Order: sequence, then C-alpha cells, then structure tokens
Amino acid sequence: MIPLDAIEEPVRAMELTLATPALLFPAISLLLLAFTNRFLALATLIRDLQARYQDTHEQAVMQQIENLRRRVVLIRNMQVLGVTSLFLCVFCMLVLLAGWVIPAQGLFVVSLMLMMLSLALSVREIQISVDALNIQLSGIADGRAEGSQRAGDEDRGPPPAP
Repeated sequence: MIPLDAIEEPVRAMELTLATPALLFPAISLLLLAFTNRFLALATLIRDLQARYQDTHEQAVMQQIENLRRRVVLIRNMQVLGVTSLFLCVFCMLVLLAGWVIPAQGLFVVSLMLMMLSLALSVREIQISVDALNIQLSGIADGRAEGSQRAGDEDRGPPPAP
C-alpha cells in the first residue's frame, strides 16, 4: 500500500498560481480555432458531396459522406472537450482566488486531462482523414493503370483482320 505521505508531498510541492492555468488559454484557443476550421472545411465538402450524390447516386460518394459523418462527430467531441477544458481553467482560477488550493489543483488536473482527450480524438480524426485520402489516391492510381493499359492497346494498332 502507498503511504499517504508519498501522495501528499508532491501535492504540497506543486505550486499552483493564477498564471499556471492562464498559460493554457492560448493553447486551448488555438486548438479550438483549428478544430473549427476542420469542421467548416468538412461542412463544405459534405454539401458538395451531397449535391454530387443526388445527381449520380454513386456508392463511393455515399461512403465518403459516411466517413465525413464520423469525422464531424469526432470534431464535435474534440470541441466539447476543448471548451470544457477552457471552462475548467477559468473555474480553477476563480477557485484559486477564493483561496481553495487543493480543489483548484484538482480542477486543473481535470482540465489537462480533458485537453489530452481532445488531442487524442484529434489524432484519431487525422488517421481517418489519412485513410480516406489513401483510398482516394489508390482510386487515382487504379484509374491511371487502366488508362495506361488502354493506351498500350492503342499503341499496338488495330487487331489483325480475320
């Protein structure tokens, strides 16, 4: 069993001032801006794909829309976690002003953990995006291979007459 002194000593050694949570404000703000830009880019892409699907009813377009739907949900969750992290940073500062250091430390730790979860979701969203791009690129490569086969057929000239 871990002695209670081993836990209390690092907590007492950690000095949490108003400046500590304030350091996260620029980082969280930039993350939220990046998440919002991703969201807006996906919204535009979804609208374009929806119009394309209504015209063509291609299954590949529907798969892309489903992929984008998953990414939008991830981005929404990233934004919620980021905003909650920012809220807890502000609340942590208010608790510090009230002189309650231990609860403020807890709030700050939770805020950091929420930011880490937001970043982890961001990594997952990037993985899904890269997978989708790889599928697109393989489709382009397949189309190029088919085109070169057709070009090779044309180079040989017409088939011999019977």
